[in-house]
Amino acid sequence: MLGAAERQNQSLLCVGLDPDPAKFPAHLRGDASRIYDFCAAIVEATADTVIAFKPQIAYFAAHRAEDQLERLMAHMRAVAPQVPVILDAKRGDIGSTAEQYAIEAFERYGADAVTLSPFMGFDSVQPYLKYEGKGAFLLCRTSNPGGDDLQNQRLATVDGQPLLYEHVARLAQGPWNLNGQLGLVVGATYPAEIERVRELAPTLPLLIPGVGAQGGDAVATVRAGYRRQGDATTGPVIVNSSRAILYASSGDDFAAAARSEALRTRNVLEAARG
Repeated sequence: MLGAAERQNQSLLCVGLDPDPAKFPAHLRGDASRIYDFCAAIVEATADTVIAFKPQIAYFAAHRAEDQLERLMAHMRAVAPQVPVILDAKRGDIGSTAEQYAIEAFERYGADAVTLSPFMGFDSVQPYLKYEGKGAFLLCRTSNPGGDDLQNQRLATVDGQPLLYEHVARLAQGPWNLNGQLGLVVGATYPAEIERVRELAPTLPLLIPGVGAQGGDAVATVRAGYRRQGDATTGPVIVNSSRAILYASSGDDFAAAARSEALRTRNVLEAARG
């Protein structure tokens, strides 16, 4: 699905759907019952510009808007069936609880992929891999400054002393990737680490947040993470931008402004990959 969307829309851009009613355009501002309306307008305006959409579940749950998220997921499948939807949930639990979270992501919401925290081990990831054709992006080297607290710590392993994020990348590329369903989350604020992850995981899709409002360099991001052989993508990247696109305008033209910003960002990413 990622490959097809990349080719059809000529895009590496992912639009993150993080709806905050306090930032909505004036005619919608502060009204949590209009979350669906706002997000649906963004989706319709940008559907032909993206490789993926990424709704962040907390922005819906905080406003008791899970029913609006269900409607939005159905709407995305209807208006942009070629675009995969990554549910940004960052779940991380084991056993029967992980099975329930997998049901939530793939059966209730119908997501194509989900973000997960891998730090409880493989049995916290495995229930998601039972869903054929679905994907899971494991947190690896995140864009927040506090990521250093754990992700940059050295481990004592039989393979030497890798940093924790390097170990996660190796597991995801290797023994954990039973059916080719795994990808990694690597922040755009650390281009050198993106390049290191790409060395360790040469074929995995990389979901890269942090471009736009968080200050990540789009060009450096693509050059560090994107790989191809001839005309075929061998190391896909999904470069996420949320606030810069969602809130490109506070007026009635918010959807048109979102489209303009999405096109601008897509073009920057396309130029970077040549």
